[in-house]
Amino acid sequence: MKILLQRVSKARVTVDDKIVGEIGRGFVILLGVTHTDTPQEADWLANKVAGIRLFEDDQGKMNASLADVAGELLVVSQFTLYGDARKGRRPSFTDAARPEQAEPLVEYFCEKLREKGFTVATGVFGADMQVEIHNDGPVTLMLER
Repeated sequence: MKILLQRVSKARVTVDDKIVGEIGRGFVILLGVTHTDTPQEADWLANKVAGIRLFEDDQGKMNASLADVAGELLVVSQFTLYGDARKGRRPSFTDAARPEQAEPLVEYFCEKLREKGFTVATGVFGADMQVEIHNDGPVTLMLER
């Protein structure tokens, strides 16, 4: 399981010109699932996201967590994070989990973050989504378990 985490001032997802998920200050998480992932990987990443300090404190240092700034989360399933473009011109996505495995793990990950008290908006699994991200910084990290 891997996530591309971006600190944002605001973000939203639309499907068929309808807003399906929207947040203010916080993190956008593009989440990819592979075949060997289990709830243990989702637990580890949820804990990492909840505790990571990527917001400025009063001294301007990245020393504040999402909870410290009352931040929100927008989680978007992103199977292309497991794309392999080393050969040819068309990436292979064989490392991405099938939807019947990936969707429950994405939902589980979101629920773990909600249990920690965070507001979690989402896209629509498998839909053609338009994601509007207002990067803050920009601050972007790849986290993998």
